[in-house]
Amino acid sequence: MGVRKREMADRMKEERKSTAFAKLNDCPSSPRKMRLVADIIRGKDVFQALNILKFTRKHASLPMEKLLRSAISNWQQKNAGSEVTEAELIVKEIRVDVAVTLKRISAAPQGRAHRIRKRSNHVTIILDKK
Repeated sequence: MGVRKREMADRMKEERKSTAFAKLNDCPSSPRKMRLVADIIRGKDVFQALNILKFTRKHASLPMEKLLRSAISNWQQKNAGSEVTEAELIVKEIRVDVAVTLKRISAAPQGRAHRIRKRSNHVTIILDKK
């Protein structure tokens, strides 16, 4: 490995020390519904985001809350000596990507069939200090 690559790798490693992330793969909810919840908490303080998710009546808020708690736990594992309350963590980035779509067939009148698309998504949350 060259000097430039090593320096770049060290710099990236230092930047990633303050961040933590969590992924949720193949969540059985449509990406459109999940993005509605993701847009609510993007850029918010972690504890404020948890409160918002706890009292949001959307179906997607429960898996999103679990994922946020997982990201907080990952941050605690990475920074063993630090407190979450003192760190002032925010939801830096949250991505909702399309996953596989299951195709099913529903019976329709006169011998026809309609296609049902059961969508799913991947969610990634990245936490960082303020």
